[in-house]
Amino acid sequence: MNPLLVKQKLATFLTEDIQQEDLSASAIFTDRQQGTGVFIAKATGILAGVDLAEVAYELLGGQVSVTKIKQDGDQVEPLDELLTVRGPVRTLLSAERVILNLMQRMSGIATLTSQAVKTLDDPAIRITDTRKTAPGLRMFDKYAVSVGGGTNHRFGLYDGIMLKDNHIAFAGGIREAVKAARLAAGQMVKIEVEVETKAQLLEAIAAEADIIMFDNRTPEEIKSWQPLVPASIQTEISGGITMRNLPSYRGTGADSLSLGFLTHSVQALDISFNYKGEK
Repeated sequence: MNPLLVKQKLATFLTEDIQQEDLSASAIFTDRQQGTGVFIAKATGILAGVDLAEVAYELLGGQVSVTKIKQDGDQVEPLDELLTVRGPVRTLLSAERVILNLMQRMSGIATLTSQAVKTLDDPAIRITDTRKTAPGLRMFDKYAVSVGGGTNHRFGLYDGIMLKDNHIAFAGGIREAVKAARLAAGQMVKIEVEVETKAQLLEAIAAEADIIMFDNRTPEEIKSWQPLVPASIQTEISGGITMRNLPSYRGTGADSLSLGFLTHSVQALDISFNYKGEK
């Protein structure tokens, strides 16, 4: 993750939560009172976002020492200590919820991604994410996918051309859409085309798309279509895939398989922050 963007995002999140003052912490503690706390896992999963705590505390004035016990990508179990922090009690408490919200969500995404990779059990097919992320959290969501063993699809509308059904319909067909996109795109930008029928597949091949997405196609259809695609064109599977039917796509021959549920339906990993006393 870009450290400058991480700081900008965390500053926004902390400002949203604290505004002028953390009334609860300020009412009880002076700015000189010190304390120690610990972040603890309460469920089994893959940890992601552990580095964010240090950045959050730095934005609130620093003076907090952070000791990481676990690292991103580590599997954690209930009661595992993830990191301990020591510093002004006000700072520890004011940043607690923002840090937890991000770590819990990111760890949930990393855990689900790891499960998806293991469930597919096909090293020839990359598990990728989509743009179905929480607004404002895409950088964190996609980083968590990579921590869980997945890869990132395009980050937004700006770093890749994907011609979907509506693009194709408005353009008058796949050939027309690809031709217009090719004329406008730089040589570093790939063009992906979504297909739902064999006729569309053949048209996308003739148009020399860089990537062809098999949209909402069965494993049997993909297996029969894949040999038609030249080696110069990558293929992607997307749509209608769940953890339950994911194994059926094993051995289909595609290069990647994108899963929206990695980020749009994730269950946060339970993590807590507890007082550890003064030392």
